[in-house]
Amino acid sequence: MTGDGAVRRIGGDERRARLGVRHRLAPGLRAKSAEQVTRSLVALHATDAATVYLSTAARLTEPGFTDVERALYEDGSLVRLLAMRRTMFVVTLDSAPVVYAAAARAIAVKERAGLLKHLGEGGGWDGAWLSEVEEAVVAALAVHGESTAAQLGGYEPRLREQVVIAAGKPYETRQNVASRIIRVLAAEGRITRRRPVGSWTSSQFRWAVAEPLSEPPAAEAKAALARDWLAAYGPGTEADLKWWTGWTLTDVRKALAAVGAQQVALDEGTGYVLPGDVEPAPAAAPWAALLPGLDPTPMGWQQRGWFLPDEHRPALFDKTGNVGPTVWWDGQVVGGWAQRPDGEIVWRLLPGPGKGSGKGAGKSSGKGPGKEAVAAIEAAAARLGDWLGDVRVTPRFRTPLERELSA
Repeated sequence: MTGDGAVRRIGGDERRARLGVRHRLAPGLRAKSAEQVTRSLVALHATDAATVYLSTAARLTEPGFTDVERALYEDGSLVRLLAMRRTMFVVTLDSAPVVYAAAARAIAVKERAGLLKHLGEGGGWDGAWLSEVEEAVVAALAVHGESTAAQLGGYEPRLREQVVIAAGKPYETRQNVASRIIRVLAAEGRITRRRPVGSWTSSQFRWAVAEPLSEPPAAEAKAALARDWLAAYGPGTEADLKWWTGWTLTDVRKALAAVGAQQVALDEGTGYVLPGDVEPAPAAAPWAALLPGLDPTPMGWQQRGWFLPDEHRPALFDKTGNVGPTVWWDGQVVGGWAQRPDGEIVWRLLPGPGKGSGKGAGKSSGKGPGKEAVAAIEAAAARLGDWLGDVRVTPRFRTPLERELSA
């Protein structure tokens, strides 16, 4: 409410200004550490291992690989969790208990139930057999230290057992049980991913015994996670928070009530902010950014029309709703980018209503963003290219524009 009792209206321009400030994308607001970036965004998408590094680099004053690796594999101040929407995230160690209790614990329960069904139908093994194998895996890690899945299969031969998939069907096949068992152990926080095999872009990890997390009550944790989301992404709607967390609508409403979320008026309907968080964001200079596929910013809301025109979606998303690499200008998605096999960073502006086609990589045509935007995007692309150097990154989920630009 405002002073006269009216509901405060927050328009698209104001939301885009908040995004630049709170997501550390506006000039002068970049972070000094990977932990600061992660706290600002609540969680980093980690389904694609490279996203964690690319999302962080876009928001660090001095982008580099070593700071993320330090936080993940040396200090342990960042950890990976299978959490919201059954998606892999990186969160700070301090926030991990909240994220686990609010979202990951329920996912782990479903993962275990699915695994038991998988083992029973495909191999005739029960919960007792699974428990024995799991205890053996954890014991092996305690003795041998960080190990790959293949090494664990050597320590515990039952991990090499196979289940039958689609028995009796023309497409019947067999599948090792190792990946599913290891996944459940990780989902429950009994083991954790460590440094990958190969480069930082690899998704083949070594495993280690995990330090147990404290488990606050679910309702308390959900309120805390909703508070963090509102601080980073507010204002947002019930639908936005429901989509981001994977909760039921009842859970969303209880969490919003628990934190005393304040209603505001948005173009798409009723939105929510933290109590008293209705003032405009501090003024910031216009900014440009090249964000990777699955970056937390474009994946932070279900309703994205205030920063991503609907006509851009077919080029920038895959068929299952994963966003690809995006080009941003002052809080709005204006195009996409890719890395070519020779390492060149190329980008293209996409036309908005009444705008030109923007066909050329790195060039605009028609009435798209002007010279200031183009210069800033070029600088962001050069910064990214310099940082990547000889590294080549291909998004795990490829989108039409990314495929076209990288060819």
